Amino acid sequence: MNLKVINSNSQGNCYILGNNEETLLIECGVKFPLIQKALNFELSKVVACIISHDHKDHCVSAENLVKNGIDIYSSEGTINAIGLKHHRQFPVKPLKKFKVGGFTILPFDVKHDAAEPFGFLINHKECGNVLFITDSYYSPYKFKNLNQIIVEANYSQEIIDKKMEKGHVDSFIRNRVLESHLSFENCKELLRVNDLTKVNNIVLIHLSDSNSNEYQFKKEIQEMTGKTVNVARPDMNINFNINPF
Repeated sequence: MNLKVINSNSQGNCYILGNNEETLLIECGVKFPLIQKALNFELSKVVACIISHDHKDHCVSAENLVKNGIDIYSSEGTINAIGLKHHRQFPVKPLKKFKVGGFTILPFDVKHDAAEPFGFLINHKECGNVLFITDSYYSPYKFKNLNQIIVEANYSQEIIDKKMEKGHVDSFIRNRVLESHLSFENCKELLRVNDLTKVNNIVLIHLSDSNSNEYQFKKEIQEMTGKTVNVARPDMNINFNINPF
């Protein structure tokens, strides 16, 4: 099993989790030709796309996906907010598992300024349990038996507060970020309260271009967890097998 990052920032978010037989799209917030190219134009291998929420940097290609035969799964609130009317859109409920191909997925509610946003716990026999959380300032849940973690570390509160003191960020922007995205500090706390014993990979996603420090984030989380840590970049490929060797 492999995780491929198409893009991971405020300009667009999209990830491919798959093997030679089947693929799950996580988000579709980039232009459709980029998704086609990243899939080597093998759209028939895509069992579904799961979408966390309705902001364009996570769902901009939803219409192109359904028109090309790819099913979309998200909350009913997200489907309504996206505004498409198509038989390939499937609303799912929080804490109710569903299955697509070899993937079993458990949606759960998160905290974000969107219409019914979700995180996802994804299971496949090859990669084990994969936790996906983005665009949420807080997660109320703890998870057991995780094997891979894909988690937002959007900004450092220390960095953004220093910018505000210097007049580089106004209070409205600061408060909007704090109320809609997972900070580096809260990301670390999320990792602390979950059992990481079986975790192979931690992938940090959706870093802010101006309010994050990629080197610091990676270094501190590696030191804290002792795990393999990557900061998501376009075209990055990561071995997501449950047994990495």
